[in-house]
Amino acid sequence: MLDFTHLEEYRENNRIEAKKALGGLPHSIWETYSAFANTLGGIILLGVVERQDTTFDTVDLPDPEGLMQEFWRLVNDPNKASANILTSEDVYMQKVNGNRIVVIHVPRADRFHRPVYVEGNPLTGTYLRNGEGDYRCTREEYLAMVRDADSMAQDMYVLENMDLSVFHKKSIQDYRKRMQAIRPQHTWEMLDDETFLVRLGAVALGKDGQRHPTSAGLLMFGNEYEILREFPHYFLDYQEYDEDSEQWVYRIVSSSGDWSGNVYDFFWQVYDRLIEDMEVTAHQEAVRQTLREALVNCLVNADYYGRQGIVVINRQDGITMSNPGRFRIEMDAAKSGGISDPRNAMLLRMFSLLGIGARAGSGIPNILSVWNQQGWHEPVITESFGPDRITLSLSWKKSKNRGESRHSKTTYAMRHAIYRLKIIEYLTDHTGGKTAEIAENLQLKQSQTRKYLKELIQEEIVVAEGNGRSQIYRLKR
Repeated sequence: MLDFTHLEEYRENNRIEAKKALGGLPHSIWETYSAFANTLGGIILLGVVERQDTTFDTVDLPDPEGLMQEFWRLVNDPNKASANILTSEDVYMQKVNGNRIVVIHVPRADRFHRPVYVEGNPLTGTYLRNGEGDYRCTREEYLAMVRDADSMAQDMYVLENMDLSVFHKKSIQDYRKRMQAIRPQHTWEMLDDETFLVRLGAVALGKDGQRHPTSAGLLMFGNEYEILREFPHYFLDYQEYDEDSEQWVYRIVSSSGDWSGNVYDFFWQVYDRLIEDMEVTAHQEAVRQTLREALVNCLVNADYYGRQGIVVINRQDGITMSNPGRFRIEMDAAKSGGISDPRNAMLLRMFSLLGIGARAGSGIPNILSVWNQQGWHEPVITESFGPDRITLSLSWKKSKNRGESRHSKTTYAMRHAIYRLKIIEYLTDHTGGKTAEIAENLQLKQSQTRKYLKELIQEEIVVAEGNGRSQIYRLKR
């Protein structure tokens, strides 16, 4: 919530838009409405102008009630806006320095309402928001929102243009052996492979009455060259680095041609590498299980139609897992747990039958809890757009009791990335900040914080205003 007693301290950014509106309701308000709804939400201020020095000032709106009535009339008109996602409390008049302004709080739309578009045309009227302002989304970004809005999980579709020859038989055999070990004497144990895949959800009847792979079955057990027929941007990438190395020393990619390239085999190859040097102790078992759950979360929440694929990077100082797609529930809800909305529900079911990822909605809270118990740096979860992407960064804190194990070293590289992200997140959620405030939030020394801020300024991500102790840092417009 904005502090209107200090409105002059705010700046336009990816969540605040100021419009003078003395001539009536601005036409551009609808682009911003769409952009905020489709991205992270935001606040539109009518009766607020931006001075040359980028600070805010207010003007007294002659008819704020009329502006609000006009806004409500249009936002409820399907020819103007595809959906009204506001409540009566989201639009109100506010007095600032004796001037009347109108505040419109636009929440982030849930996935069933996205894309929120304007002017009756979803292809030309769908907008997103970035640091530069509102922009018309690409066809690819539009289609990603349409896929997420579907009530059926992305991986449940029957691929009628494919037959069962797309499967890698060894992957299926390995899956069945693991399931038998986890669930001995299961009722599916004596089924033939084809019937087993039907029960599993990897195969289903098409409209032609024949059995075909589902999207989940293709991803889980298919050969990589067959997966690419349905998912042209499909790519799985695991990279391993030695301490302070800038080049990977070990890599697994789905396109290598010397293994199946499917999600199932990728999971086990990567998981085995992640825990390779971990001691089998009660202390480490919770970490092993957490890494397993984190990797499954990455795989089952990916948009496999999206670009850049899944990338897992394993360094001496920590691990990052990144997948295409955006959060389907609010970040706060994901962190608190209890709510699950996986993009690929059938993939999650397949992993859960192996005892992995079975606790719906507990993945992120469990990661945060285990890392806190170990005394390591708090995991960082970021959501970026254009292209949509979710990244989880896990850092290892150096332990005096574990010698030189690869997982006990906290080097500069991972801390560097995490603190930079934390600064950007802080300046996104605040109007700006002094070095001392940012350092306190990061629990860092001010001298270290200044180094990170200097880098961000040089990269034109952050700007500094003022001098000395009064200097304020803000995200660059």
